[in-house]
Amino acid sequence: MEFHVYDTTLRDGAQQEGLNLSVADKLAIARHLDGLGVGFIEGGWPGANPKDTEFFKRAVSELDLEHARLAAFGSTRRAGVRAADDPQVAALRDSGASVVTLVAKSHDRHVELALRTTLEENLAMIRDTVSHLREEGQQVFLDAEHFFDGYRANRDYAVEVLRTAYEAGAEVVALCDTNGGMLPGWVSDVVHDVRETTQGAVGIHCHNDTGCAVANSLAAVEAGAMHVQGCINGYGERTGNADLVSVVANLQLKLGREVLPTGLLGEATRVAHAVAEVTNVPPAGRQPYVGASAFTHKAGLHASAIKVDPDLYQHMDPAGVGNDMRLLVSDMAGRASIELKGRELGYDLSDDRDLVTRVTERVKEAEQRGYTFEAADASFELLLIEEVEGARPSFFEVESWRVISEARGGGPEAASTTEAIVKIHADGVRHVETGEGNGPVNALDQALRAAITRAFPVVADFDLIDFKVRLFDQGHGTDARTRVLIETSDGATSWTTVGVGSNVIEASWEALVDGLTFGLRRHVSKTTPA
Repeated sequence: MEFHVYDTTLRDGAQQEGLNLSVADKLAIARHLDGLGVGFIEGGWPGANPKDTEFFKRAVSELDLEHARLAAFGSTRRAGVRAADDPQVAALRDSGASVVTLVAKSHDRHVELALRTTLEENLAMIRDTVSHLREEGQQVFLDAEHFFDGYRANRDYAVEVLRTAYEAGAEVVALCDTNGGMLPGWVSDVVHDVRETTQGAVGIHCHNDTGCAVANSLAAVEAGAMHVQGCINGYGERTGNADLVSVVANLQLKLGREVLPTGLLGEATRVAHAVAEVTNVPPAGRQPYVGASAFTHKAGLHASAIKVDPDLYQHMDPAGVGNDMRLLVSDMAGRASIELKGRELGYDLSDDRDLVTRVTERVKEAEQRGYTFEAADASFELLLIEEVEGARPSFFEVESWRVISEARGGGPEAASTTEAIVKIHADGVRHVETGEGNGPVNALDQALRAAITRAFPVVADFDLIDFKVRLFDQGHGTDARTRVLIETSDGATSWTTVGVGSNVIEASWEALVDGLTFGLRRHVSKTTPA
């Protein structure tokens, strides 16, 4: 059989704590997964809840999948009831999905304690349900739940569950490490044994409780599994399921197995981040292959080598998964880091040794005072422009700013208001504006934008989309120095600036001014004298 890449994000992944998917979310994620080229998308459990039932109903008319097939998930029939008469089996039969994935108990204690039936009846439930759905024209996979734990407790019965499913017509039986407690060598031994003692195709379904879900999946494939299950971004209950992108990237790029359609692995980063947007779960920066930090370099030693050959400190070309190399500027930066970062920003610094030295020293000195440029590319670019062009971009001159906070009453119910007054000069005109907000930074932001918008209307399109504060003087309390990172967007792109001060308002003001200055430089053709 051909190799199966099977995604279970919409069912198993959706069990992650804090992850709640609407039907529209599930349809959107299914389209993204199809764009990655997975072979099967498990849509949910029709009949078990209204949301999954509606998903399969809408999928018929709203999903036009190019690469994937939808699979409906459900359990074998109840004990003592014919599969043809079981309402849950009927929901699978009527789901419109051409593939059904049945979950069945393969651990003897689960059969007796959870299902409260006999080992013989459990086998009959598997046999009857698989054969019934096959007779109805559906392709059937079986998830052998708790298989590895069941194998250790009663190997003969666990293997008999597999044989029963195969004989009834199941195309694949996936061995499930439901509790996530296995290690790669153990998985490999069990899969080898199953392959030698049964005649059907073996699949693998791993959870990440030991941190080995991806490694366990790869071990199973190397032992002969031809069907691998996982979730995009490693979603799932507890510590998650096997991260499907890491699994397929390792299979394809490291082991030379073409498990996705040609060219589609290059969509991995886009798809992973697009799904994260739908789930509203921030992408993990350190996620292998597709994380923002996966091909990011900070140390000067790395940068020096990368300047000669990027492959010296990268295990692959990030373009292979649709990612990109990034260079961070920090107090660890050497000359090579600055040169490469300058090149990334459009400046060739290779012939100006003195300039590179000045920038390097300024970065190190600033970071000693609390600044960080690795997360604030826009602030570094402004610093670099100042050194390259001899002056910092200037669109306005600040005359003064002031913040007044007033509280009436005492205790948690006290009503408070904050007002900021900003005075600037732009294009030869003095502008004075007042802003009110739910705090001093918000009020300052409102007043500054109002003042600058008079001279530069494009600022009305800028939005402050993220705000982070950190106290970094260890051992200090309320007198600790403060660092603020502000992310600003123009609707198409975003940029981050940093400010440092003796208090959060002072640090925020610096980051706000730099954020608007950087944005104006992008949108205004030339600097305007203040």
